[in-house]
Amino acid sequence: MTPAQLSRTVLQTVRRAVEADELRVAVLPERVKVQTPPRPGCGDYATNVALQLAKLVKGDGGPSAALRVAEVLRRRLVRTPGIARVEIAGPGFLNITVDPGGHAALVRGVLERGEDYGRSDALVGTSVRLAPAREVRGALVGVVVGRLVDVCGGEGEVADGGEVLGVRPVEADAEELLGRLGSDAARWALLRPAAHDLPDLDPGRLLAQRESNPLFRVRYAHSRVRALIRNGHQLGVRPDSSPDAAYGHPAEVALISLLGDYPRLLESAARHRAPDRLARHLEATADAFFRFHDACPPLPRGEQKPSAAHRSRLALAEAAGAVLAGGLHLLGISAPEHL
Repeated sequence: MTPAQLSRTVLQTVRRAVEADELRVAVLPERVKVQTPPRPGCGDYATNVALQLAKLVKGDGGPSAALRVAEVLRRRLVRTPGIARVEIAGPGFLNITVDPGGHAALVRGVLERGEDYGRSDALVGTSVRLAPAREVRGALVGVVVGRLVDVCGGEGEVADGGEVLGVRPVEADAEELLGRLGSDAARWALLRPAAHDLPDLDPGRLLAQRESNPLFRVRYAHSRVRALIRNGHQLGVRPDSSPDAAYGHPAEVALISLLGDYPRLLESAARHRAPDRLARHLEATADAFFRFHDACPPLPRGEQKPSAAHRSRLALAEAAGAVLAGGLHLLGISAPEHL
């Protein structure tokens, strides 16, 4: 179950609870947001929908309203196919753990679509016109935002009379940045910060081949995935996320959650004209991949023989590589096989 599917499931659950008169709210939400929890051990996904609904409860919207709403939704959600567990946390957050079989299905879905994974019809019928910018950063952000709108099913273009993006400019032109940083680092430097933040253009940091450089970590994670696939081929280990693949380790679940959240993230980046959200998601995915790689080795070590666990882990690694490559290419940055 992907975050988008889970979001629709939670919304349907809210509507059914209202129809059954278990909840009495003045206005139903149009959408429900689910996201990866901030800490391990809090389920695969979390939503604050009960807290939102508590403000709309007819009659009694007191402090305990969110907990009552959360319990109504918890009882219904836990009976939903694909959901293994639902727990209430804090003032009324719902922490949702999906069925492990859903993890394997998500990994297969990523592998089937490859770099096209994340494309959707979320913005079908939406036309976004962005005003051309003379300044290099504004121009680049406009091009990438248009690309993000396109991959979400909308139509993005740079045209006269369009929306002006509020992007903090840099005191350098394209030729100067390319000469100092090269194309990949220059694009990352301009796209990674939020629109109101001033980019760091220091070559010493942006070109450093070390873990402190986020761009290096993202690109190295992708190249490491490709090395695993090559080495696996030599060892006779093929990626395989069969329906009975068991992804239960916290490091596996954390990585899968980020992969599952990728389509929603692309839509959010497009809607908010914020390619920096995509860059940060790629950083988080790369970091989660390295934690998974260390905790759950995708290939046999020493005298170990290849097993089903290695094949399923290699499939997860390949899925992570597809998301990293697809995201980098949307930003106009290369995803090398070797680094």
